[in-house]
Amino acid sequence: MNMNKTSLKLRDSALAVAVLAASAVLSAQSFHSAPADAAAQENKYMSAADIEAGGKVYQARCAACHGPTAKGQANIPALATGATQAAKPGEVFWYITKGDLNNGMPSWAMLPETDRWQVVSYLKSLGGGGAAATKAAAGAEVKPAPSTTKFEAPDPAPPFTDFRFEKPGLSRKITVADLPKPYATQSAANSPKVVTKPDGVWPKVPEGFKVELYSKDVDGPRMLRTAPNGDIVVAESVKGQVTILHGMTADGKAEKASVYATGLNRPYGIAFYPEGPNPKWLYIGDTDAVVRFPYSNGDLTATGKPEHIADLPHGSSGHWTRDIRFTPDGKKMLVSVGSGSNVDDPDTTPGEKDRADVLEFNPDGSGMSVYAYGIRNCAGEAIHPKTGELWCSVNERDALGDNLVPDYITHVKPGGFYGWPWWYMGANQDPRHAGKHPELKTKAIVPDVLLNPHNASLGIMFYEGNQFPAEYKGDLFAAEHGSWNRSDRVGYELIRVPMTPAGRAKGEYEDFMTGFVLPSGEAWGRPVAVTAASDGSLLVSDDAYDAIWRISYVGAGKSAGK
Repeated sequence: MNMNKTSLKLRDSALAVAVLAASAVLSAQSFHSAPADAAAQENKYMSAADIEAGGKVYQARCAACHGPTAKGQANIPALATGATQAAKPGEVFWYITKGDLNNGMPSWAMLPETDRWQVVSYLKSLGGGGAAATKAAAGAEVKPAPSTTKFEAPDPAPPFTDFRFEKPGLSRKITVADLPKPYATQSAANSPKVVTKPDGVWPKVPEGFKVELYSKDVDGPRMLRTAPNGDIVVAESVKGQVTILHGMTADGKAEKASVYATGLNRPYGIAFYPEGPNPKWLYIGDTDAVVRFPYSNGDLTATGKPEHIADLPHGSSGHWTRDIRFTPDGKKMLVSVGSGSNVDDPDTTPGEKDRADVLEFNPDGSGMSVYAYGIRNCAGEAIHPKTGELWCSVNERDALGDNLVPDYITHVKPGGFYGWPWWYMGANQDPRHAGKHPELKTKAIVPDVLLNPHNASLGIMFYEGNQFPAEYKGDLFAAEHGSWNRSDRVGYELIRVPMTPAGRAKGEYEDFMTGFVLPSGEAWGRPVAVTAASDGSLLVSDDAYDAIWRISYVGAGKSAGK
């Protein structure tokens, strides 16, 4: 891609990328270590007319990612609260202008200075109240209509792919030998434009399977877990609440939705303890802590206040999701904590302490230690039902090009080192850390399954149900949220990872549920997590369409549609 085309793509991908990055990494001294003279800059564009103008720029450039009311969505933070509001106007303006490509932030110096200041004024008006905030709070989250223009680009070079070539049943295998050199292509900022689902468009699954809507009574659903009694527990992270979906009607829909708990801090991970038919606690992974609620089978609302179990590394920067699993013997709790940055060196960045790790605790929150490290963002955890091993679904680093670095799914060895930030996919050194930690070169573990780079692999599970054909038993399913750091969109699907009877991955993966990206390249849905219902069907959360999908097996040769 040439520079002119890249610049156009950056413009069209939304000013939201800039503000996303501007709210993503807050240092102890200032917003993104902005210099004092930046913090002292005065915003001269603060009139009602300027705020209105900034709102128009926001809606045109930012709303597709951060939402029309700036509440944020998925991993993209809210701008009406948080780091952007805490920063001084000049700091936000400075960072929008300067950028930081290594952390996925392009420079927006090409936009008129007035526009940049007016966007800052609009965002500050949301945090400070007033007419803009009132209007945003009351506004409906209306997604734009899709474009009729077809996305055009050269075909991807195998084994890499993009959304145009994702199709249920297609198998893919990427190896370390397939990887290009760093910067073989320029790094892209290509955040998805989430649009309204057109009539007649529906997710696609292999022949013999069927997709239906299980529930639309959810708002930005993220992690899912199935309770022992069959209830489905849903983390609605942006809203700070957990909802329970109870029962299933004859047509495969949830009978009832009940808000279980509110007032949480971006809840994500969900785990029952002890595991088995009669858990006593429901554990929730907030972004800054693990809390637990007293729980009995069938509870639809919390019967007590959350008990604080453990503090977790956190901040206004980086990955915020925290998944939770317990070891099969129930003696240890494993909590994933993503990095605070794209590729900052933990040696020199105190905020990375105990991040990019899986942490181990006793169930009461005591005895924290590092279970495994160098894992940039284990956004989904699962315990293999036979081997008892922890598996992680990992978002790898950005800004090395379209086809670096592969996201991955792997079993996690206790004490294992998986490369971040100095190495990747074994003995491949990140050029941004050339010469550092040579002693770790031979220790960096090559993951079991390499996925297309920038897939944004999130929730995972092992299928132990009896509804699907026998060959699916024991296989892993993973939700791919979809790329933003790639020229041609990829991911936005549910994949299947075939496993051997011994619980080992074969190194390949298969497209299973696709169709969330339109021919225009715009997305209407984004899978986040997957769980099995008590009848053996699969349930998949979608935080763009605000839905839970249900995939059931109806028999070979039958319709795979609605």
